[in-house]
Amino acid sequence: MYDHAIPHDWHGQYPLTDLSRWKLLDLPDELGDHNWVYTCEGSKQRTLEKFWIGAPYKAATLPKATDALEAAKNGYTFYKNLQAPDGHWPGEYSGPHFLTPGYVIGSYVTKAPIKEEERLEMIRYLFLTANPEDGGWGIHVEGKSTVFGTGLNYVTLRLLGVDAEHPVMIKARGTLHKLGGACRIPAWGKFWLSVLNVYDWEGVNPVPPELWLLPEWLPIHPYRWWIHTRNVYIPMSYLYGVRYRATENGLIRALRQELYPEPYHSIDWPAQRNNVAEGDIYAPHTYTLNGLFAILGAYEGCALPPLRRAGLDYVYKLVVMEDENSDYQDLGPVNKMMNMVVRHHADGPESHAFKEHVRRRQDFLWLGPKGMMMCGTNGSQLWDITFICQALVKTGLGELKENKKSMMAALGWLDKAQMQSNPVHFESAYRQATKGAWPFSTKTQGYTVSDCAAEGMKAVLFLQENIPVEKRPISEKRLCDTVDILLGMQNSSGGWSSYEPRRGPLLLEYINPSEVFGDIMIDVDYPECTTSAITGLAIFRKNYPHYRTKDIEAAMGRAIKYIHAAQDPCGGWFGRWGICFTYATMFALESLSLVGETYSNSKAAKKACDFIVSKQREDGGWGESWETCEKLVWIEHEESQVVQTAWSGLALIYAQYPHREPLEKAVKLIMSRQLPDGSWAQEAIEGVFNKTVAIAYPNFKFSFTIWMLGRAHHYLQTLAR
Repeated sequence: MYDHAIPHDWHGQYPLTDLSRWKLLDLPDELGDHNWVYTCEGSKQRTLEKFWIGAPYKAATLPKATDALEAAKNGYTFYKNLQAPDGHWPGEYSGPHFLTPGYVIGSYVTKAPIKEEERLEMIRYLFLTANPEDGGWGIHVEGKSTVFGTGLNYVTLRLLGVDAEHPVMIKARGTLHKLGGACRIPAWGKFWLSVLNVYDWEGVNPVPPELWLLPEWLPIHPYRWWIHTRNVYIPMSYLYGVRYRATENGLIRALRQELYPEPYHSIDWPAQRNNVAEGDIYAPHTYTLNGLFAILGAYEGCALPPLRRAGLDYVYKLVVMEDENSDYQDLGPVNKMMNMVVRHHADGPESHAFKEHVRRRQDFLWLGPKGMMMCGTNGSQLWDITFICQALVKTGLGELKENKKSMMAALGWLDKAQMQSNPVHFESAYRQATKGAWPFSTKTQGYTVSDCAAEGMKAVLFLQENIPVEKRPISEKRLCDTVDILLGMQNSSGGWSSYEPRRGPLLLEYINPSEVFGDIMIDVDYPECTTSAITGLAIFRKNYPHYRTKDIEAAMGRAIKYIHAAQDPCGGWFGRWGICFTYATMFALESLSLVGETYSNSKAAKKACDFIVSKQREDGGWGESWETCEKLVWIEHEESQVVQTAWSGLALIYAQYPHREPLEKAVKLIMSRQLPDGSWAQEAIEGVFNKTVAIAYPNFKFSFTIWMLGRAHHYLQTLAR
């Protein structure tokens, strides 16, 4: 089936492809899509490609920095090498271990081809990210081995052509069986294994498409769920409703024997619906959820064919609208691959829709130092560019002649990235307005995110108002559209959610069916999103004081009350998108600084600073483990982290912390880790979502370190020794 068998003595210790032939395409539309291709021999690689795949590259050795501002300047001198010609900074957005399995299983059951070079690099990635002790995989790359991660990635490697008797597979299979076997895999794993026909649909809790036929006024109607949850359960309900199964073959029969300690045909499948390994569970079933499943299970026994057909037709329509709204990229990798299977089943392998899905898979693949993986979205392009643009302006580095070309290229990309219309399928697809917003990744993906819209606007305002430009590409009218978006997304609590205002009650979390994620049923308030929104509005008001001034003032007032209420008793703020207290506390203190709340006059700001300073280590840095996000209390990382040290330093600067020593020590730590070419080495994972899944933001080690060093240089000059 595949060109190259995987040798039993190869464990990923060297690549099976020629790394010098990989290139990141510069696409003509300049919208920032990431497509890695394997080119002909002799194709020249840039520093950009070499850096991201971990190959040797040539970069100038820079004069050793004598102060923080020089270190920041050196950092950006290097970072410009990683800027794409269209103006954005590409980067990896990986970490979750349940994404590549969806890519491979979805491709396998629909017979969508995987290129040989991609196959080999995916195998290398999974070999190198297996737990070194037990050979399993976790929910993410830094997590302990679980049935979810181990079961799905074992299957993935088998589908990619790795022999069951390869030493890596023997070790992983042993761990899977020790954990209880695939019967104990959580709900999303049960789903994918059922699609592959190596698990029985009778062992899956009901996901009927008829739920979408309920009256929309019901508090539990799926349109009220958080958008990532509902967009996953739309295609999931279709495939459950038709009991989709891959065609049985020899490999599927073999997997049925390999995944379970007991004989496959002896398994009592209905008894497996709630059989989940304890080590996998983060969100246990509630009595409410089990009661709901009991009702739905009874319904499945007597489901009316006309009603089932109506439900299937409706969710299929929602899948089509999602595909057409996003040019088949879809919101994220999970629903993207599920949608692809739906379109293959409903429209056929020769349909335009299925072929577009196959083509768009490429946007989610990234090649890193350990191989190729499917990313958490099609990238974090907008998110990354906003921070480095603000950093350059706030440090003064953007005013330097040698940086103007780079900054103008970034502004040009921001111009192209703003969404200037609402989705083609808008209210009918339950979508939030997009006119005036910026997305998390690209305009094509096309989803409004509150903090991305705000940070995008801030970046534009900083560049257009502070750096001489011949022409302002983003007009006042377009910025006013952004303001309208942001003001329309504030919740009654005063806070902002992520993709849309909260639509359902908090009680919906009682029916969280995922078992492995926290807070996935509604779009909750986030300190980070709230800070981005109100700082964006404040900076807009400063430059355009005539537009919706009273509305902005009222929104900011409500938001500051929310920020105060959201402060944790420890003094920090709990982060939902970054790790963890260091991340959110930086944002929250930026919020308070807008209304003049600082260390000297605000109990909240003082308490936060005292908390942050109490966590500083002897080496001057901060190190917070991803486990903090899961366990809700500060857990130390084994080592200090430059990114978290930068966040902590910025937090102290926002709050006008009056003592020099903590900031000086932080600067010293970050400068000591800077390499001779101005870069920083990759350290621990930086981001998180839904409390349990760590995800990488490797561009942060440039944007926030440069930002903090430059700001600290100027701030320390204002403090008396």
